[in-house]
Amino acid sequence: MSRQGLCISIRTNQPIGEGAILIIMKNATLLFLIKKIPGGVVDICLAMKKRGFGKGRYNGVGGKVEEGESILDAVKREAQEEIEVVVGEVTKCAELNFTFPHEPSFDQLVHVYTTESWEGEPRETDEMSPSWLSTSYIPYEQMWPDDIFWLPLVLEGKKIRGRFVFGEGDVVKEHEVTIVENF
Repeated sequence: MSRQGLCISIRTNQPIGEGAILIIMKNATLLFLIKKIPGGVVDICLAMKKRGFGKGRYNGVGGKVEEGESILDAVKREAQEEIEVVVGEVTKCAELNFTFPHEPSFDQLVHVYTTESWEGEPRETDEMSPSWLSTSYIPYEQMWPDDIFWLPLVLEGKKIRGRFVFGEGDVVKEHEVTIVENF
């Protein structure tokens, strides 16, 4: 796996070389600003995507890793561009592999982080409209349909790896989520 713009994934149920499929995926990032109290996360900043991939859905902030950019640098750049906050320390909480067999250009490996440390208040931009929401009310019906399978685990403090296959109309056709010790 590359730490920059692309990663290579091999999908096969046969030995390498006998029908293996080489998939080149984009690395992408996703960051959730969270507020905690003793006992857990109480608030999460979700932003309504206003244009492009994911338009009309709530999500964290993030996007593609640019050529020559580290994943951590991309996390911080995207937060600055999308909601105008300067991010401090981040914690990696998930790696999510998304495939879209009907549209392979959408395939991506998403590196998910949370942070309790940032400067500034999240602000609306041309790209995103952020809102603070209680973790007791997360609008999963207005989010990507995979989020319900993994985001609750992340909010409980678990680290996860996930694999999701989307069909047309953004239907989750297959999914697998595994709790891991570290990355």
